[in-house]
Amino acid sequence: MRFIPIIAARPEIQMAIDEAIMRARIEGRVEDTVRLYIFKPSSITIGRFQSVEHDVDMDKCRELNIPVVRRITGGGSVFHDEYGEITYGVIIGENAHPDLKDINASYRFLASPLVAALRELGLNADFAGLNDIIANGKKISGSAQTRRKGVILQHGTFMYATRVDILASVLKVSKKKLADKGVSSIWERVTTLEREGVEMAMMEVYELLKQKFFEEFPLEEGELTDYELELVEKIIEERYGKDEWNFSR
Repeated sequence: MRFIPIIAARPEIQMAIDEAIMRARIEGRVEDTVRLYIFKPSSITIGRFQSVEHDVDMDKCRELNIPVVRRITGGGSVFHDEYGEITYGVIIGENAHPDLKDINASYRFLASPLVAALRELGLNADFAGLNDIIANGKKISGSAQTRRKGVILQHGTFMYATRVDILASVLKVSKKKLADKGVSSIWERVTTLEREGVEMAMMEVYELLKQKFFEEFPLEEGELTDYELELVEKIIEERYGKDEWNFSR
C-alpha cells in the first residue's frame, strides 16, 4: 500500500485528490492508498445528499472566509479547522480484508489507527454508532464512505485542537439531533485532544497518526502520479470547483 505524506490545500483540491486516487485505483493504475491532509484555509465539507441551506450558516462562512465543498461521500456537514484538525483518507479494494465487505466492520477497520493513537495518548477511546470515534464519551472523529466498482473511499476527521466555538457558529446542528445524542449543546457532544488535556502541535499529531497507520497497514511512502494530478485538475473543473455541484442540493 502507498502512503501519501501530508498535503495542505483548499477543500476543492483535497476532495479532488481523494476522488482522483479512487478513479485511478478502480482503473488499476495505482495501489491501495492512505493519506493524511489539512484543509487550508479552514473549510466545510458537506455530505453528498446534504442541504447547504439546512446545515450551514453561509453568512457566517462568508464573514470568516470559510469555503464550502460537497463531498462524494455520505454523512453530514464537517468543519475542518486548519489549526486544529487532520483528515485521513483511505482508498482500498473491498477484497483487501474480510472486514471490508461489511459496512459497519469496514468503518472500524479503516479508522482503527485513530483509536490506537487516542489510546496511546491515555484517552478512553472507542467507536460509537456507525462512523464516530469518541474520547472520554465525546465525539472526536467522524468518518464518511463511498464505494464504486469494488473500491472504497473512506475519509474522516481527527480533531486535536478544533475551535469548537467556530464550529458551532458555522454549522447548523438541530436541537433534535442533539437531543437524540442525549445532549443540549454541541459543546457537550464534541471534544478535541486539547479539550481533554492533551496539547500537541500539528506535526506531532501527524507523526503519531502516520505511525499508527503504518502499524496497521503494509504501507510504503510514495507520491501522487502524474495521471492522478491530471485527474485532480479535471475533477475540480467538472465538480468541486462548480457552484452547481457544491450548492445545488
